Amino acid sequence: MSKFQKEPTKLVPVPSTNKIPERDVDKSPILEARHLGIDFGGLTAVNDFNMAIGRTEIAGLIGPNGAGKTTVFNLLTKVYQPTRGTILLDGHDTAGKTTVQVNRMGIARTFQNIRLFSNLSVEDNVKIGLHNHIGYGLFSGLLRLPGYWKEEKVAHQRALELLSIFDMQDLANAKAGSLPYGAQRRLEIVRALATNPSLLLLDEPAAGMNPSETAELMENIVKIRDTFQIAVLLIEHDMSLVMGICEGIAVLNFGQIIAKGTPDEIQNDPEVIKAYLGSGKGE
Repeated sequence: MSKFQKEPTKLVPVPSTNKIPERDVDKSPILEARHLGIDFGGLTAVNDFNMAIGRTEIAGLIGPNGAGKTTVFNLLTKVYQPTRGTILLDGHDTAGKTTVQVNRMGIARTFQNIRLFSNLSVEDNVKIGLHNHIGYGLFSGLLRLPGYWKEEKVAHQRALELLSIFDMQDLANAKAGSLPYGAQRRLEIVRALATNPSLLLLDEPAAGMNPSETAELMENIVKIRDTFQIAVLLIEHDMSLVMGICEGIAVLNFGQIIAKGTPDEIQNDPEVIKAYLGSGKGE
């Protein structure tokens, strides 16, 4: 059993064919993807993708290179509009929604390649994530009216609170681009949290991190889930991280899910071992 989990998680069925942690079963899943698929020309990139995530679940999506994992993230966040299928976020259909709209509905993400505003300060990068909650308008901002300063004070305090999750509050005035690689990855997570999501998507959060940084990241992901009472879905090639903190895991291969279950079930699934775990490869 992982040191990050107090006891093994039991996955139980929800009304669809999916499973979520037992502690979340009295509430509807925060995310449910049903028969999701997308075609690019004549190529099917993702097909019949079904997944539910409990409201406080840490879930993993793994698979070989090119399996379609990042494409799934792009579908969930509306970078791509699905060719078929349904995405329910907190019970609401996201059909036709834009990336901005689904962010406001409660889904936030990080990226494989860090996408910070390198020339802005660490604090300003976090404040950009707070845009959904800024209460002043353009007129007030341009003229620096009292409402502007009041909201700026609130944003400053909130940014420092969020940075303190990773003990980065003392770096608030540093340029984001000057931070070490690992700190930039942590800042991207903080900026995503600033949008106040109910579901946080992390695309290879441990990429480029050394073992001690990865161990700290694992602790912080659990801390984020527990502090904010949100769900986390991560794509990751570091199996020690995935098996250490994820409760439910889906394995994608050639755009289709080949297995779903707990870490123990996934590690002992012959088809998963053949397709992915036994190859030593990851995306």
